Amino acid sequence: MKTIIYTLILLSLNTHAVCTQEFQRAFFDTNSKRLSSVVDDLALKGVGKKIVVKGPFKLSGEIKINTAKNAYLPILTSVILSDKPVHLYDLPKISDVNKLKIILSELGVTITEKGNVTTFDSSTLKTNMAVCDMVTKMRASILFLGPLIARYGAGKVALPGGCPIGARPIDLHLEGLKALGVNFEEGDDFVQGIGKFNSLVGSDISLYFPSVGATENIMSAAILAKGETIIRNAAKEPEIDDLMDFLNAMGAKISWIGDGVMKIEGVSELKEVHYRAIGDRIEAGTYVLMGLMSRSHVKISGFNPEHLGDALNVLKMMGANMKVGPDYIEVFPSQLRPVDVTTLPHPGFPTDMQAQLMALLTTVEGQSKITETLFENRFMHAEYFNKLGADITVEGNKATINGKENFVPNKVVATDLRAAAALIMMASRIEGVTEIHDVKHLFRGYSDILEKLEEQGVDIKMINE
Repeated sequence: MKTIIYTLILLSLNTHAVCTQEFQRAFFDTNSKRLSSVVDDLALKGVGKKIVVKGPFKLSGEIKINTAKNAYLPILTSVILSDKPVHLYDLPKISDVNKLKIILSELGVTITEKGNVTTFDSSTLKTNMAVCDMVTKMRASILFLGPLIARYGAGKVALPGGCPIGARPIDLHLEGLKALGVNFEEGDDFVQGIGKFNSLVGSDISLYFPSVGATENIMSAAILAKGETIIRNAAKEPEIDDLMDFLNAMGAKISWIGDGVMKIEGVSELKEVHYRAIGDRIEAGTYVLMGLMSRSHVKISGFNPEHLGDALNVLKMMGANMKVGPDYIEVFPSQLRPVDVTTLPHPGFPTDMQAQLMALLTTVEGQSKITETLFENRFMHAEYFNKLGADITVEGNKATINGKENFVPNKVVATDLRAAAALIMMASRIEGVTEIHDVKHLFRGYSDILEKLEEQGVDIKMINE
């Protein structure tokens, strides 16, 4: 077993705001100096690089899916709830996971690796302030807020960043935690909270929107609250169920008691746990759509197809020739039909597959439409699809796609994580070389995607700009 040592740039803490005396008493830090900047090698993987793909190409054989990024992110922020060891299996090798591991290490968590098992020991936690620069580089870091307050009665988190696909306000996170008895102070670049009497009390909470992040933050905090918590209109994504299973394995008492209604009975102690997250439904969906777009016969395995929700129904409506098993989808060359789709919270069509679906629809004869209801800036990729020869018109949150057969190679830009994968899909139907620039987002969500495609015989490589 080896202790993971991350590359750290030691800098003095750039304090985000002067706290009130009340909040100063609530926060602790065993270091006289704090780390305000760290280096994430995986995040640097695509910086200053471009991906060059020679098409057309097809997929074949079997592609195995990794564990889910969106399942492991809230699990990783929740390891600090307990002072007992947490053993996680098959963490995906992506920059978002790497960032959270670096933040956890900086908070004082001891991280060790042995084979495919990563162990987190939070008994060595030395601060309840997640305020380093790395926190600001990813949106999932806001999920530290609930667990820090639950364990220590107080927590401070720098306001996070992430993919440029629109505003993602944290008001639902804060309102839910306020209902558990937390008082907040907000600055321009931080938020900090303290529980009444340094503890949390169960409550009946109704969300006006089924926010995934807010549901995760509230349920993680509520497991250590006194009494019972009810979350109404909770998010129902498979990753919520997976977080529930993980927390219950730690000793929490969480259950569904109705459609979108979750009950959490507070406990006073958690236990050691071994856990492996579900397969990544978005990664799986990406390869399924890539197989259909390239008119391939390929098997995508290692995930639960039911987790795709309405995406699976959309593909059936389009006439996709598929064999669906308990942990795989096998796709065959298909004559597809146009379709109208609206992105919605689960079990609706996932916004994280919208760009990939748009890419597929550019090749489907007839007119298709996509309405994006979740993020206001998530059609930025359409401009670059058009540079490759697609016929897409965007008006507000609606995109109209006129399918066609012929596309042209060009230089394009990956505007976000899913758009990067969708541009690789587009290259599967282009005779010639497609250059995809600004690919740093790709490695936030796809583990070994270049290696997987190279194994498929795809002529794809990443080179300097």
